[in-house]
Amino acid sequence: MTSNHLQVDHVTRNFKLDTGTLTALADVSLDVAKGEFVTIVGASGCGKSTLLRLLAGLDVTSAGTVRHAGEVVAEPSLDRGIVFQEPRLFPWLTVEQNVALGLLNSKLPKARKAELVNEHLELVGLVGFGGAYPHQLSGGMAQRAGIARGLVSRPNVLLLDEPFGALDAITKARLQDELQEIWAKENVTMVLVTHDVEEAVYLGDRVVVMSPRPGRIREIVPVKLARPRRRTSSESVAVRDRVLGSLHETTEPAQPSSIPSPQTPEWDRPKPAVALAH
Repeated sequence: MTSNHLQVDHVTRNFKLDTGTLTALADVSLDVAKGEFVTIVGASGCGKSTLLRLLAGLDVTSAGTVRHAGEVVAEPSLDRGIVFQEPRLFPWLTVEQNVALGLLNSKLPKARKAELVNEHLELVGLVGFGGAYPHQLSGGMAQRAGIARGLVSRPNVLLLDEPFGALDAITKARLQDELQEIWAKENVTMVLVTHDVEEAVYLGDRVVVMSPRPGRIREIVPVKLARPRRRTSSESVAVRDRVLGSLHETTEPAQPSSIPSPQTPEWDRPKPAVALAH
């Protein structure tokens, strides 16, 4: 991880309301390195999801620029996949057909698209469920289908907006582990928005803590913990407490004038075989 892959440069996002102007993000700057896993936490309404939509190209800035691989982000791209809190699967389509929607704008031959769909159903542990419909899936399986759809175009960035927020604790923990395995295997740059501080620390190389509206970056907390991590280790608890302390600060410090470039972690990324349970 040596080069900045995503760049948010002094971004502000305003929304016009009947009562005036709402500033969701104010002068936010952030660099994400290629292959890095960055997590973003903050109170509801702090602009986390707005920032993710700007990275995806689903929204545009009021000021400042967002870049991916040096190019200004102005619209969605197959190079940036996105997964939402709700799987958003079309109920009248099978799992296979829903995943294939991630290739809708691809110019690949039909046979290659089918191969990619099958490869990604295997990647997320849904082999044998391609012909099932969304109502026949558990919540965890539906979210796996959403992740497969986000990855099927082979993006080099995957953006995740609270993908496990609606799941029970056991399913959430299992999918967090599987997401890490996919990240390690696919070498995808990942940015995940979450309300769950433990999840942010467990998954992230760095945790971006955002202040209440207007959204600014209050602090960026490095997570220099070897993988695989233990959720209850004293080191993990110490980082979690630091993030919680930052979230609970009543004084809102100014956005840093510059944010240090991410450093290469002190561990070697594992390359485990991905074996996902149904």
